[in-house]
Amino acid sequence: MRHATKIAAVIGATALVVAGCGSKPSSSSSSSGSSGSSGGKQFKACMVLDTGGVDDRSFNQSSYAGFQAAAKANPSIKISYVSSNSQNDYTPNLNAEVNKGCDTVVAVGGLMADAVKSVAKANPSTQFAEVDAGSSGPNVYGLQYNTAQGGFLGGYLAASMTRTGKVATFGGLNIPPVTIYMDGFWEGVQYYDKKKGKSVSVLGWNEKQQKAGTFASSFTDQNKGLSISKAFIQQGADILFPVAGPAGLGALQAAKDSGGQVNAIWVDTDGCVSAASYCPVIMSSVFKAMDVAVLDAIKASEDGSFSNEPYVGTLENQGTGLAPFHDFDSKVPADVKSELDTIKADIISGKITIESKVQPKAS
Repeated sequence: MRHATKIAAVIGATALVVAGCGSKPSSSSSSSGSSGSSGGKQFKACMVLDTGGVDDRSFNQSSYAGFQAAAKANPSIKISYVSSNSQNDYTPNLNAEVNKGCDTVVAVGGLMADAVKSVAKANPSTQFAEVDAGSSGPNVYGLQYNTAQGGFLGGYLAASMTRTGKVATFGGLNIPPVTIYMDGFWEGVQYYDKKKGKSVSVLGWNEKQQKAGTFASSFTDQNKGLSISKAFIQQGADILFPVAGPAGLGALQAAKDSGGQVNAIWVDTDGCVSAASYCPVIMSSVFKAMDVAVLDAIKASEDGSFSNEPYVGTLENQGTGLAPFHDFDSKVPADVKSELDTIKADIISGKITIESKVQPKAS
């Protein structure tokens, strides 16, 4: 796959982007990129964000960090974004970006898939990329992530570290970009149980009973995330795995309020960077390198190498994985770290097969 190697190659170069994820332009519609050099042609890259805002500490923020990196690397790239307040904004926002002459438009979130497909078809001369969706047309570059792989590691870590024998997860909505994380987490716990002869319970999700999961019905309602998490804690869960964007911050608050009894594993970004005030309760994070993939998409569009060949982030190409342990580095036993390294290698080699039915496949 053409883009996978390129993305892996620039991971190190863009690591600093994550630390700058919170950098927010003064206006959602204003440019935050550098002006083009005198006499040079500007390349306009525009982003349509999902709900939650550019500083959501999750998928919007990480995706926009890729834009910031592209503008920093190439002064001729002018970047801007527009936020969506609801799903009703998707199509109008996409059309607005096309109408203002954007060379490429990046849509953040799988819920925008139908809108992107329709707008891209009506505007074949504009190039599109979409985070958490496949390539839906000749001018659409799909960016997907097999976070079941990273989630598997997160589940194994949670099962290894729980003191109560109960861990919990919940999602924002019951959609594949969410449940793929939860599938992997659940499978990682099952793998731990099988290997260790234990019986760690997963509250909130069972891969085999998909409709019975726990969801906040929102990616922005932190109070809902908090109430769900408190209910899990009352049932005995001491490690929380929220897959709910900013709504998941409620889980981090619940862990913080527990006085050291409950901890969490964050998703999408390295939570100790994007939600630093909660770092003392974040054991690790299951990341997906949206910033790097978006950066690669903009570079390809700007230099003329755009392709609709889809990208799938995996453990192998560093598109997903576990973030550093940060404050928990001395608390995670050496044997658990070693086991996680072995599991990662076994997933990459195919020795461990992940069963989630919503895993994306590169064509």
